Amino acid sequence: MGMVAMTYKINPDADVEDVNADAIAASVQALSDDIYNVQSVEVKPLAFGLKFVQIHVVMNDGEGLADALEAKISEISGVGEIEFSRWDFFDPLALVPPAPD
Repeated sequence: MGMVAMTYKINPDADVEDVNADAIAASVQALSDDIYNVQSVEVKPLAFGLKFVQIHVVMNDGEGLADALEAKISEISGVGEIEFSRWDFFDPLALVPPAPD
């Protein structure tokens, strides 16, 4: 089984006043475990003073794992729409420099 790197855009819930994007970011970062390696979490401007959270996660390419992650994220207070932005296969061996001659 391979690894995949996925990027998500997490929008605030439009029906909740004063959504704290930093609190959402901290909660998402806390989801990192042996299944989901949350590598980066960024709070970015959206519009009219609103912010969204962009995350980059590496996980096994297993059936249902992305859906399970999205379900966990959607349980966080203040989370509205979760947009899947990008995915790519992740090869951890590509990060290892070649052995010297």
